[in-house]
Amino acid sequence: MQGERGKYLGTMRAGSWFHGLPAALQDCLGQLAQVRRLEGGTLLFSRGDPPDGLYCVAEGAVRIASTSPSGKEALLALVEPPHWFGEIALFDGQSRTHDAWAEGPTVLLHIPQDALLAALRGCPEWWRDFGLLLSQKLRATFLVLEDWALLPAAGRLARRLVAIAEGYGEWKDRTRRTIQVSQEQLALMLSLSRQSVNQILRQWEARGVVRLSRGGIEIVDVAALRALAA
Repeated sequence: MQGERGKYLGTMRAGSWFHGLPAALQDCLGQLAQVRRLEGGTLLFSRGDPPDGLYCVAEGAVRIASTSPSGKEALLALVEPPHWFGEIALFDGQSRTHDAWAEGPTVLLHIPQDALLAALRGCPEWWRDFGLLLSQKLRATFLVLEDWALLPAAGRLARRLVAIAEGYGEWKDRTRRTIQVSQEQLALMLSLSRQSVNQILRQWEARGVVRLSRGGIEIVDVAALRALAA
């Protein structure tokens, strides 16, 4: 990777999926990557848009969401470095399933759809690696559905905080202690009221599990939070 792309190579390699790719595929993605910078609140793509490729978050965050006709938002995830997204449309060639917004100033590495498909035609064995990326998302989706069916609100909140702290499984051997996510965003992710989220977090704060700050949450006792998520 050369120039501006080069400084983000370390971010890409920090992710478990990219780290596990064959060296030739890592090099290919590095060569195809285009740097895109978005201001906060910028719409990257909308539900129903045609596919335009794969993305890796290099800096900042992307909000993956959908909005009902009445204007109510469902927040699926806040995607942070070194997370990849957009692989569903790579496989089926159909339109985007959700909206993607820049959550503050954001830098993305964009792998254009046509260029990536051309590379895959030349090396069809690489499809398995993208299948693994897709299966990771599918596995996470099944776990979320299970949480909604079986866990009370506090358990669901604890599991989501642990997942965010661990980068949804994308980071290698790392658990972040400070999470930049608002209570309103957590409420949207879990289909809870902000008041319910605040009440649970305040209880945990009193027990020394977390510490609340403006726009963020510090995990004080990781083991205790994992126990609440069990």
